[in-house]
Amino acid sequence: MSIAIVYGSSMGNTEGAANTIASKLGISDVFNISDIDADKINSYDKILFGTSTWGSGDLQDDWDSFDFSALKLSGKTVAVFGMGDSESYSDTFCGAMGKLAENLKNAGANLVGEVSTDGYTFESSDAVVNGKFVGLALDNDNQEDQTESRIDAWIEQIKPYFS
Repeated sequence: MSIAIVYGSSMGNTEGAANTIASKLGISDVFNISDIDADKINSYDKILFGTSTWGSGDLQDDWDSFDFSALKLSGKTVAVFGMGDSESYSDTFCGAMGKLAENLKNAGANLVGEVSTDGYTFESSDAVVNGKFVGLALDNDNQEDQTESRIDAWIEQIKPYFS
């Protein structure tokens, strides 16, 4: 069984989260989306994907040139995590994570790791489906003191799928 983490990061926060998650789960294959293609991603059995949110809920820039239609994730276990700013962008908090999850579901992924919105303060988010985030929402701009504990709680939740 092969597991990878694939992320897009402009300011380093999503990369930092990816590396923390990798360390805690014992995953050695960690890739920036700008350094990997769909064929390589398709070779993994289980994948965690991360993105930061830009503008009005947009995916991080490196995801823009990625060909989601080339992903073949049918039957594969996938989890997502995302960075956002709940104060300055309260109406689109972690929206890119929702867009990423939708693209992955369209590629056939079996998404795991939804997270309660309890403890978060924001107006709306494309990453909330049926009252829960589709993955791990992080806010290093306003709630950095909660990042580690949120990652730890999420890892405990998804560990059965990624070990």
